[in-house]
Amino acid sequence: MKHEDNNYYSVYYLVGLLAGLFTGVATHSGPGYIIGLGVTGLLFAGFFLRVFVKGHEKNV
Repeated sequence: MKHEDNNYYSVYYLVGLLAGLFTGVATHSGPGYIIGLGVTGLLFAGFFLRVFVKGHEKNV
């Protein structure tokens, strides 16, 4: 039986994107700020994965 590791990294990126977009909508910002905050959320998700997620080194 082949053992496959579950890769949930895309969930972190999705949560970061949605959190950034929601923050932009909640603060009643313009469309440019909403997109910018979505990108910022993606960047924070990448930072979180690289720095804080344990066991990431074995998957690189």
